[in-house]
Amino acid sequence: MEYSIYGFALFFLIVLGALAAKTGGSSIIKAIIRITFWGTVAMGLTALVGYLFGVNL
Repeated sequence: MEYSIYGFALFFLIVLGALAAKTGGSSIIKAIIRITFWGTVAMGLTALVGYLFGVNL
């Protein structure tokens, strides 16, 4: 289940990155890479903190 949640989160990060770049007139590829990378880093740090504090969902 957690893999599907991660997959959907990445998919929507890609969609939102493309939408934001299109709206702002920026490079779509750069925005997708930037938003997906930092979104993945944020999810990883959140998972790490949850692991350190013993939180399981």
